[in-house]
Amino acid sequence: MSEEFEVPSPHEHHLEHVTEHAHGSGDNFAGKIAVMTAIMATVGAMFSYQAGSTESEAAMNKNNAAIKKTEASNQWNYYQAKSSRQNLAELATHIPGVDAAHYSAEAQRYKGEKEIVQKKAQELEAEASAWDEKSEQVLHQHHRWAQAMTAIQIAISLAAITLLTRKEWLKKMAYGAGAISVMLGTLAWLHI
Repeated sequence: MSEEFEVPSPHEHHLEHVTEHAHGSGDNFAGKIAVMTAIMATVGAMFSYQAGSTESEAAMNKNNAAIKKTEASNQWNYYQAKSSRQNLAELATHIPGVDAAHYSAEAQRYKGEKEIVQKKAQELEAEASAWDEKSEQVLHQHHRWAQAMTAIQIAISLAAITLLTRKEWLKKMAYGAGAISVMLGTLAWLHI
């Protein structure tokens, strides 16, 4: 049975050396950065979930708007058919030897039916507009979650670089990017 050997990369070797040195000297710099990175990764996972959720919701709302627009279009086509029949009935009232009273009544019937169809088409258009508006609102919220996710990813990257370089100013930048991420996440949560 062969044993597997793992050859650490120079990066991994450096991280091990830094970690051992930090633990041996009582320096908890690396520990603080590791804990903060874990917290940021957890927050980032929540932001990512929310971004995906709102993106799906926006797509569903847009789909509902498209369905309502199609239904409205169908109603307008129906309206047009009723208009054509009304026009033909009105034309028939002027043809000699035809029962003008019958075609006049038919024209009035089509006119009444057209009004009902028109009202339904307008209602469907209003519903489509409402779904479109809702989709835009949720899409805006999705963008906020995505911005928060981007900021937290930057914070995590800065924290990793901070761990390697042990630069205090980088640590402050990582924490600042984390704070910006939380602010953007709060704006998304508040629908702002």
